[in-house]
Amino acid sequence: MLIPMGAIEGWVLDTLEKDLAAKFNIKVERHNSIQISADAFNPARKQYSSSFILNKPHTFLEAGRKELVLAITDVDLYAEGLNFVFGEAEFGGQFAVISITRLRQSFYSFPENKNLFIDRTTKEAVHELGHVFGLEHCPDAQCAMHFSNSLLDTDRKSASFCSRCQARLEKLII
Repeated sequence: MLIPMGAIEGWVLDTLEKDLAAKFNIKVERHNSIQISADAFNPARKQYSSSFILNKPHTFLEAGRKELVLAITDVDLYAEGLNFVFGEAEFGGQFAVISITRLRQSFYSFPENKNLFIDRTTKEAVHELGHVFGLEHCPDAQCAMHFSNSLLDTDRKSASFCSRCQARLEKLII
């Protein structure tokens, strides 16, 4: 399930829905947009806690429903000990969240590039869902599961898994 948190452009959701369905060979349903709790905002950092947001989808799913959920937001996220994160996931769980804020060229005062933006968004979504399926970070800089410490890392990697991670994924989702 794809859940927009706040206002996300329809074309972004449409593209991500299609890309994730093809990548993971799953049906992707879109939920109505939900608001981000003001409690997730840290005024000292001027960012939102990804861990706090990650718990939000739990509140509206039916008890016992085992569904993968990717929340997508356009606010700047952080996790304790890090300056920012592109996303966070429950390792081997159900839920992941990504932020598209730092994936936009305009965040860095450059002209927008729609293709680059959606490429980055897909890579980060695939990465976080990989964690939900139980994949760890990969040392292969081209693999979708490689840790992105910067936007350069995201741009360098692929939206696909290396052969090692792909084989592991296939064993995990059988």
